Amino acid sequence: MSFELLVAATALCAYLIGSVSFAIVVSRLRGIADPRTYGSGNPGATNVLRSGDRVAAVFTLLGDAAKGAVAVLLARWLLTDSLPPDWRVAAESAAAFGVFLGHLFPLYHRFQGGKGVATAFGVLIALDSRVGALVGLTWLVVAGVSRTSSLAALSAAVAGPLVVLWWFGVGVMFWSVAAIAVLLVIRHRKNIQLLLQGKEKSFSRRG
Repeated sequence: MSFELLVAATALCAYLIGSVSFAIVVSRLRGIADPRTYGSGNPGATNVLRSGDRVAAVFTLLGDAAKGAVAVLLARWLLTDSLPPDWRVAAESAAAFGVFLGHLFPLYHRFQGGKGVATAFGVLIALDSRVGALVGLTWLVVAGVSRTSSLAALSAAVAGPLVVLWWFGVGVMFWSVAAIAVLLVIRHRKNIQLLLQGKEKSFSRRG
């Protein structure tokens, strides 16, 4: 199999991993409503928390982040001996984008996915722990100051490709993380409108 086909196959497998929506799976296991039917309608940890089941929200958060990391790490471990270094980075970057795309448009759940914040974080941690740590710190600082989850997510989305650019320059990893950042911003377009109107809810004004 050619290097190109291996990278494409890696992206496809990662997409299938990303298509497992932990918000929906955990909600079913916990016996609570499908998160697409209440609140924001977003199958993610924040909306699951609106059900009042904190345990479900925590498992959703951990599951969505873990699948992002697992997809990238599997690509790294399985292809170490099959690809030269540059192509290995390409395969990991393809896995990163593939698993994120799977979360946004899950094959198993009628392509109705979440916004991807937790999955993106898992991806970044697996690609490079330093990048993940800095982006995670960005989220924490903005969230702590603004008390607004969406603003923190948008700030982290912008920080992601900038940190990769700073550390690694323009390459396949940068373009993968940049594409993820663009999709994150697009998925938060309603939140952006609310932020501009001053109507976005903060942590202290949930409900």
